[in-house]
Amino acid sequence: MNDAALKMKLGDLAHIRAGHPFRGAVEAVPEGAVAVVQMKDILPGGGVDWSSAVRTELVGRKEPDWVSDGDLLFVSRGSRYFAVCVDSPPAPAVCGPHLFHLTVKARELLMPEFLAWVVGQGPVQRQLQQAASGSLQLSVTRQALEALEIPLPPLATQRVVTDLAAAAARERAVLTALIQNRELQLEALASALASGQPMKLT
Repeated sequence: MNDAALKMKLGDLAHIRAGHPFRGAVEAVPEGAVAVVQMKDILPGGGVDWSSAVRTELVGRKEPDWVSDGDLLFVSRGSRYFAVCVDSPPAPAVCGPHLFHLTVKARELLMPEFLAWVVGQGPVQRQLQQAASGSLQLSVTRQALEALEIPLPPLATQRVVTDLAAAAARERAVLTALIQNRELQLEALASALASGQPMKLT
């Protein structure tokens, strides 16, 4: 059987929950015990910027859905829909109501890192674009997420793909840093030319 032929609904592969139901804006409590991940804290390249996450205190009797290592956070609004895999959250942490919180049901069948990667690829992105709805701002509903068809190759294949994706991310970071350094060098040369200062060309 072709690996690509095996597909499953996302709702059968992962628990999908809405973010924590805050009433209104998240109240920042600098010494609060709980970190709250919001859309602004999601890094498009993958992962969470925990340093920018608001700290707060939660109220209510219901046990929160804590964000754990290996969970996924899905950005369901805006022009691009994507998921990031959570790595080493500062416990305890929850996500805001504008994110979906996913937990893979059986990691012996599906790697969270692979799921995050495949959600960002063309075939799943096309499903998301077709499912998005809304008048002022497009968004993806929980039901639409549950209905997504996810390819499920063997775990060994998933591992190879995620390793390649990680290598590509590292290469992209190195190239970006080189380009930024070169641009800074050119800006310095331009400033020297404009001011009549000697240029350092080495």
